[in-house]
Amino acid sequence: MSRLIGLGLLLAGLLYPFAVYYGMEHFAPWQFGLLLGSLWLARALTGQRRPGSLWMASAAIVFCLLLAVFDSPGLLRWYPVLISVLMLLLFGLSLKYGPPMVERLARLREPQLPAKAIRYTRRVTLAWCVFFFCNGLCAAALTLWAPLSWWMLYTGLISYGLIGLMFAIEWLIRQRVRGHP
Repeated sequence: MSRLIGLGLLLAGLLYPFAVYYGMEHFAPWQFGLLLGSLWLARALTGQRRPGSLWMASAAIVFCLLLAVFDSPGLLRWYPVLISVLMLLLFGLSLKYGPPMVERLARLREPQLPAKAIRYTRRVTLAWCVFFFCNGLCAAALTLWAPLSWWMLYTGLISYGLIGLMFAIEWLIRQRVRGHP
């Protein structure tokens, strides 16, 4: 069940900018807040205890409650900023309190990492922190000053393309660091 809820949140996150752009004529902001908040609440109640899962869900639920209470179309556009901030906090706090997030993910595949790989995963976690900071900044700027169509284009397509580019670049660098051609 928790996987299904996680998938629902992933799909809601991916489709959120398009739903806001196309759905604002048909749905009130409080309805977006109710639906999204329900998914986050279900995740908090049924999800596995992963690092940051409870406080991230709590922050998202508070945002959804604010969205439902204030019923503000302008508030709808802040959700991608919130997600970037939460990811920045998750990755950043893992650098401080360890192990770094990328190291945790790497250990799922290779439990015994050499010291060189641990240093590398720390740098990659820092790179993701920089990415989430810049991504959140762009989304916030578009929320404040750009038309809804630009916001949707960035938060619904460009930011995901940049995430894919980050993964691809990191994979290429990792191959080179590991000595693979």
